[in-house]
Amino acid sequence: MALTMLKHVSILSLTIIPWFLILHSCSAFETDIEDGEVYLVDTQSLGFSIQAQSRYQPKKVKKGARCDAITNNICNGISVNNGTGLLQCCKKHCRNVLGDRNNCGTCGQKCGFGKLCCKGKCINVAYNVDHCGKCNVKCSSGLKCEYGTCGYA
Repeated sequence: MALTMLKHVSILSLTIIPWFLILHSCSAFETDIEDGEVYLVDTQSLGFSIQAQSRYQPKKVKKGARCDAITNNICNGISVNNGTGLLQCCKKHCRNVLGDRNNCGTCGQKCGFGKLCCKGKCINVAYNVDHCGKCNVKCSSGLKCEYGTCGYA
């Protein structure tokens, strides 16, 4: 009786463990991203009309998704999030070159200390009235941006 039970447990474990490993490897591809952010590809990038899009789910590209400029070019030059992002394949990962400090404007262009990538340009957000403290934060008329704060005094 104990021998039969041991055989059943052994067979069961030999069938469950491979399935677990297979499922785990599949989920590893899904989680191979930085923070779970998803980019929605703009309709113009897909090449079909808004009417046609209503029948389909919008295409999504995960931030940091794997790509290859030659064989798996899923993100090269694709406009996303209503034109606020532009994806490029940089070192085998999809990057938004309009907002990535390490790939600002183009792959490999790094923004220096105290600068952020705003619309594809490295900006010193500590003293810029159009990007005060972070991208797209405008100071009111007459106020200076100092130390990343509008009207610092």
